[in-house]
Amino acid sequence: MKKKAILIGGILGIFVLLAAGLYSVRWLTTPVAPATASSQRFVVTKGDSITSVGEKLYNAGLIKHPLLFRFAVWQQRLDTKIQAGSFLLAPDQSVWEIAQALTQGTEDVWVVIPEGLRVEEIARTFEQADLEAFDATEFISLAKTKEGYLFPDTYLVPKLITAPEVFALLTKTFDTKVTQGLADEIAASKYSLEQAVIMASLIQREAGKDPEEMRHVAGVLWNRIEAGQGLGVDATLQYIDGQDPGTGKWWTPPDIAVKSSTSPYNTYAFAGLPPGPIDNPGVAAIRAALNPIQTSDFYYLHADGQIYYARDLAGHTANIDRYLR
Repeated sequence: MKKKAILIGGILGIFVLLAAGLYSVRWLTTPVAPATASSQRFVVTKGDSITSVGEKLYNAGLIKHPLLFRFAVWQQRLDTKIQAGSFLLAPDQSVWEIAQALTQGTEDVWVVIPEGLRVEEIARTFEQADLEAFDATEFISLAKTKEGYLFPDTYLVPKLITAPEVFALLTKTFDTKVTQGLADEIAASKYSLEQAVIMASLIQREAGKDPEEMRHVAGVLWNRIEAGQGLGVDATLQYIDGQDPGTGKWWTPPDIAVKSSTSPYNTYAFAGLPPGPIDNPGVAAIRAALNPIQTSDFYYLHADGQIYYARDLAGHTANIDRYLR
């Protein structure tokens, strides 16, 4: 009799545990809010793991526990189908529905703007993203006087974004990441933000991506300015030359005749900084312009993917003989 009671008790205990477990799963997987809850935009960034997406969903108040999303993805075999992008989600969706929603077409478009593009190239990049309401000509008209202040970055934008909205987004991002983000470095520098952006646009085309190389090139170019010399930067000739009519490309090797140009951007003909930036530089180039390496070098040349520096013309000539002939 005693054994029978124990058996019955054990069976009842199992049923209680199963019921509690089923109730818990049901509670956890039901929506966190009723149907009246408002939707919100949720962004999955490129490179996000399933775990990090679950954490973001939980922090956004869209699911009851991060592990639930991982379980829903595993159970529905969606681990390779979650997309990067922007999605409209609501707290009245179940975790299963949310997981499925993140596999559907995103409402927004990723646009990558590399450092060192000029306004026309940025316009073309957005145009090629197939944004339905974006007009490249309108953007160029708005942005031409803001060359240098259109921040290069990876942007997630609505498919219906307009040219004025793109312009506002890029200039606002510059203000956030440079004007505000580098405020202390700007205040500590001997150069103004305007001077730094112009110099950075040259550095961006001349020095590659290594921050220390950028600072070294910046030191050379500031030395030339302080000595009253012309900068002699080929990238400014390329800026004057514009788009190659044959290939449609920008930044092609300049024609020798451009060195005789009367454009104020001709750094072979005129000393000092050009009147404005020649492209839109990134943070590393701007920081290099604000804080250059203190150097005695006045010359540099590119060869075999390297930059070789020299203090004087004799050293520069020797580098030419050694690396370019």
